[in-house]
Amino acid sequence: MRKEKVSYALTWFPMKDRDVISAKRDVPYEIKLASTLALDELCYKWNKSNLESQINDAIDRGDHERLVELSEIYRPYTYE
Repeated sequence: MRKEKVSYALTWFPMKDRDVISAKRDVPYEIKLASTLALDELCYKWNKSNLESQINDAIDRGDHERLVELSEIYRPYTYE
């Protein structure tokens, strides 16, 4: 088993009669990175599907101006 580093975040709480320093164990970098990547992927997929549904709605209504506006917003999602 590999040896893991343990890091702590120190926080200072000034109180009336004394100062209190609290140590809290940090979350490992790998877990932070994995959770950030998962949330980014979820947001990306939701934004893309939401735009697709808005574009389909604009097509169904025949709203050409809204379709052009949404297609410009959707353009970065086509570079997959």
